[in-house]
Amino acid sequence: MTSSFNRIDAVAADAPELAGYGTHAVGVRTETLAYRGLVIELWYPAECDSALTKTPGIYDTLLRDGVTPIRLKGRAIRDAVALAGDFPLVILSHGYPGNRLLMAHLGETLASRGYRVASLDHSLSTYADKGDFLQTLIHRPLDTRHAADHLDAQAYAIIGYSMGGYGALVSGGAAVSEAAVAEYGAALAQHMTPEVDPRLRAIVPIGPWGRHRGIWDAAGLGGLRVPALIMAGSADEVSGYASGMRLIYDEAPGAMLLTFEGAGHNAAAPFPAPQEAFTPSAALDFLPADHYADAVWDTVRMNGIAQHFATAFLGLHLKQMPEMAQYFKDFKGFPPNAAKGLRLEQKA
Repeated sequence: MTSSFNRIDAVAADAPELAGYGTHAVGVRTETLAYRGLVIELWYPAECDSALTKTPGIYDTLLRDGVTPIRLKGRAIRDAVALAGDFPLVILSHGYPGNRLLMAHLGETLASRGYRVASLDHSLSTYADKGDFLQTLIHRPLDTRHAADHLDAQAYAIIGYSMGGYGALVSGGAAVSEAAVAEYGAALAQHMTPEVDPRLRAIVPIGPWGRHRGIWDAAGLGGLRVPALIMAGSADEVSGYASGMRLIYDEAPGAMLLTFEGAGHNAAAPFPAPQEAFTPSAALDFLPADHYADAVWDTVRMNGIAQHFATAFLGLHLKQMPEMAQYFKDFKGFPPNAAKGLRLEQKA
């Protein structure tokens, strides 16, 4: 095994300015919520002295097949002493299926820049317990709200990938359509009038699923009440680009759209494919690596771009740092030629 395999902390040589790690040491611990028994991974700024005495960055989890154990490596220190301070909360919400470590690179890097970051295992939606689809549609927005309550958030944001992007949009006020309720089940009707938590300040839907399947219509997306930065691959065949994510951008007030030209559904969010993902699994009818890797883009490069723009967007809206707005103009912070293949759009 080469040292580059199974790491979540790699940073590309041409990464933009806000990619990678900030000034804080990072701690991590695992907690369980009373609500639905949800398990969360919590990253946080840590005391430097406590971090230096422990072995960093070991995460034991499962491959996409839900049965193969894998070990990931990063930089966070398990159970390090938390740094005193008021750090805003970012909630990470995985796809269907996924798990709480799929976006661990965002957990570590954002914590190093002064956030608490909580990533959920959404029950009945993980690799190991994938269950009823309607239950996933119902619980995504509820799970993130309960996580914010559990962690006593005063202000928070949601970064959601695929189905997590659906949940983030509903949490932000995007009402599901009557057609979606008719197709997926009457219990979904509770999200036709979503209650927006006043503590929710921003969302970052990455590859958000649903518009191409009629989960929302234009009126429903018009109800979005929080700033949104959408990240999307222009060749995404799971969430749809022209019929899905671009429509979300067009119909949701105040949204931004970052497009990775030629990228598929794995744009930006998943960590690089681990070594075990290149061996076929009897539990899957596709190579596990296809769940993580993109056919065109390098995953480490995409991770860094996602980290850069998430840091700027959350700084602007969650930390109220107006100077972060400069990073949404002319690809500020990118080395020469490093923004090729990207398109950033925002409404006047």
